[in-house]
Amino acid sequence: MPDPSIPSNAASDAWPRLGELLRRRLRLIADQTLRESDPAAQLDQLRIVSEEITEFHRQHHSQMPAKLNHFLERASFQKALEFLNEQGA
Repeated sequence: MPDPSIPSNAASDAWPRLGELLRRRLRLIADQTLRESDPAAQLDQLRIVSEEITEFHRQHHSQMPAKLNHFLERASFQKALEFLNEQGA
């Protein structure tokens, strides 16, 4: 059941983009083949997606529920993704 404390604009196109970024980061972390074949490339890709998440948060933090802001501010990306999934985003 969606959290009633989430603003109505939470269903906007922005939330799926955040979920996509968070899932991409997890896939990169789990990519053992890339880590073994080119660890520098893996770190570079992780840096890029982390910067994208940070920029997304900077642009949208005022529209986010407090709990999601908390997770992103503390780089608790797994918890942020779980929160989005619970909200159906």
